[in-house]
Amino acid sequence: MALIRYAPIAPNFNFMRGRKVFMAFSVAMVVASLTILAVRGLNLGVDFRGGILIEIETRDAANLGDLRARLGSLGLGEVTLQEFGDPKDVLINVQRQDGAEEEQIAAINLIKSELGDQVAEYRRTEFVGPKVGDELKQAGLLATVLAMLGITIYIWFRFEWQFAVAALIALFHDVISTIGLMALIQLEFNLSTLAAILTVAGYSINDTVVIFDRVRETLRKYKKLPILDLLTRAVNGTLIRTSLTSVTTLLALISLAVFGGEVIRGFSIALIWGVVIGTFSSWGLAVPILSYTNLRVGVTGATDDPAEKTKAAEKS
Repeated sequence: MALIRYAPIAPNFNFMRGRKVFMAFSVAMVVASLTILAVRGLNLGVDFRGGILIEIETRDAANLGDLRARLGSLGLGEVTLQEFGDPKDVLINVQRQDGAEEEQIAAINLIKSELGDQVAEYRRTEFVGPKVGDELKQAGLLATVLAMLGITIYIWFRFEWQFAVAALIALFHDVISTIGLMALIQLEFNLSTLAAILTVAGYSINDTVVIFDRVRETLRKYKKLPILDLLTRAVNGTLIRTSLTSVTTLLALISLAVFGGEVIRGFSIALIWGVVIGTFSSWGLAVPILSYTNLRVGVTGATDDPAEKTKAAEKS
């Protein structure tokens, strides 16, 4: 907090001047995300669609063409291979086999037999049945709905309705754009990426609440200040804090994406995008929306006292 308080930089950017551009960009992003989602769909992982997932490390650089041909000749149905990180690291995805657990184990053993000594290490082997996959879909959807509902209730009671509406629009903007990114780059959608989306929602609303608290505080101090100037002052007053929070979070997430391995790479990429777009939407979408609402109605504690204004200006 001391670093923020005594930072030598006093931001004074006129964010409200470009509010229409920011809002148009946000609308375009949501429309594009929904379109991509409808056209391409999500790349559902084993968690949701069922199947067999095997992560291996080969002794030499993997020849994906050769591996794909050999595994495809086993009669196990659709087989996809993905190289990640090191050329020796390969992710094998096989469609769920007809039958119960015994048939899935038999398919895994057949794959291992075919690969033989070419594999140096089997890092993980997973299989999920269709019933479990359907249950996970339902549970994931329920978790998302309940999380969004809980955030909605909190925001609605925490702020005046103008703030609540703006915050919820920004929240849905961040979630939809994150899902759109996953559909665009066909990032595997599994339980970890679902957790990333819920984390994005929490991060986004937290960033928005910080700015809205400053907006409401500024409203109480400057009753006659033009609304655009008031919102600009509030955003600039929180800019250093939100920027530092976002940058330090991104440093950790980029490290996870680069060095964390394939298991959490999707989670990390989704969060990186979520932090960036969540930071933008807090001041580029949520605050501009406030400028189009009758924000002063119902706001209490506003004052015209020059002494209090001077004191508030010195603190800003």
